[in-house]
Amino acid sequence: MASFVISHHSAIFSAKKGSGVKCPFNPSIRLYKGRTNALYKTLAVMAPAQPTRAPSTTGSVKHGMTMTEKIFAKASDRATLEPGENIWVNVDVLMTHDVCGPGTFGIFKREFGQNAKVWDREKVVIIPDHYLFTKDERANRNVDILREFCAEQNIKYFYDIKDLSNFRANPDYKGVCHIALAQEGHCRPGEVLLGTDSHTCNAGAFGQFATGIGNTDAGFVLGTGKALLKVPPTLRFVLDGEMPPYLLAKDLILHIIGEITVSGATYKSMEFVGSTVDSLNMEERMTLCNMVIEAGGKNGVVPPDETTFKYLEDKTTVKYEPLYSDANARFIADYKFDVSSLEPVVAKPHSPDNRALARECRDVKIDRVYIGSCTGGKTEDFMAAARVFLSSGKKVKVPTFLVPATQKVWMDLYSLPVPGSGGKTCSQIFEEAGCDTPASPNCGACLGGPQDTYARMNEPMVCVSTTNRNFPGRMGHKEGQIYLASPYTAAASALTGFVTDPREFLA
Repeated sequence: MASFVISHHSAIFSAKKGSGVKCPFNPSIRLYKGRTNALYKTLAVMAPAQPTRAPSTTGSVKHGMTMTEKIFAKASDRATLEPGENIWVNVDVLMTHDVCGPGTFGIFKREFGQNAKVWDREKVVIIPDHYLFTKDERANRNVDILREFCAEQNIKYFYDIKDLSNFRANPDYKGVCHIALAQEGHCRPGEVLLGTDSHTCNAGAFGQFATGIGNTDAGFVLGTGKALLKVPPTLRFVLDGEMPPYLLAKDLILHIIGEITVSGATYKSMEFVGSTVDSLNMEERMTLCNMVIEAGGKNGVVPPDETTFKYLEDKTTVKYEPLYSDANARFIADYKFDVSSLEPVVAKPHSPDNRALARECRDVKIDRVYIGSCTGGKTEDFMAAARVFLSSGKKVKVPTFLVPATQKVWMDLYSLPVPGSGGKTCSQIFEEAGCDTPASPNCGACLGGPQDTYARMNEPMVCVSTTNRNFPGRMGHKEGQIYLASPYTAAASALTGFVTDPREFLA
């Protein structure tokens, strides 16, 4: 027996080999195996149905799975699966923001109806963060569209901002989506988080499958709670050794991207393990996972541990199930690094894999420094920069812009004492060093944005930045040059006016 699937219809029927049968929706048409005598076309020939047999009778053996494969299996109600399979997964969280939200909503309504409701109003997270503090009318209208949709759909997690003149007057406003997702407890081990932003992979730090999707896919998820995804194979990165006091996670991920190139992990999962990874706090793990997309990765993931669980203690009451790679899991490659032997690095223009040692770029004169973004605008990032300024006791020689990722980070800058400072906060140290006053929390100039975006490069300047991309035009002017660096290296460079190895100021 052979089965046929007919175009434009869902009818499935059978025909004996060599005989024609009447089409069930048009008796004047006769169908034959592999072809038709009319305009209807056979789209697929399916294998004959086989009786279901228990694994014990088929002799199948369960093989080990990686963490990402296990999350996919759980989300698709499968016992086992293989890299390369296309499967439907149930989505735990969908995030969108002011750049992609309006387009996503439009697709959702076009496909599901103007009066359609999202599949689960408590699993949709909407965060304005990209183009906020600007007079650009189209950018402001995007936020209005988010607000209208959330009111219509009664979205539970909408982190609104109404008063753009004073972000502190907006108690619901958070800031950069990727850091806000973590701080508000939406990142949980073993779950699937999708977002309309390439750096959604940031959440992999929590042992979660997290990746960016387009507006069309997001519109479909809004209506169904499901996504069709291909199971990625996994690369394992083993980072061992004591972390030197002059290195940060940004150095580690830049080393890795420089090693494998921006296409080295295309549609692959990047799993980070080893004693160095175990020693990293959650914010540093976020930095590691945040930039896997710069290597082409589908997602990045860190095995959850006590550090993860402690971070989540006061952030979520939702039960979660940590998953881990099996001992016999199949990794397509292992990359091993002795972190104790690494040096501070930068990514030179115009690619994240254009790696160079910071000390090799000491002759590169710069015009400004930018510390911020989902990659480099967290509390620990600013603490690191403050330590460099404190250690030097000097003032910056170029304009130094500070853009906290979230409202919580902004508050930390004004309230948390920097270790070894005698009680001084980051804001006090930054002021003494001559930095710009910390800006309102948002994405800032990381993505360029409208002309009046804070710290946007509107001229062809050279900038050392803690952001994640340095393509032409990324932070504004297409002839601008961006050197990606850690907060340590960025702060050291601000003090000299040249790309600078932070070991000049750190003992």
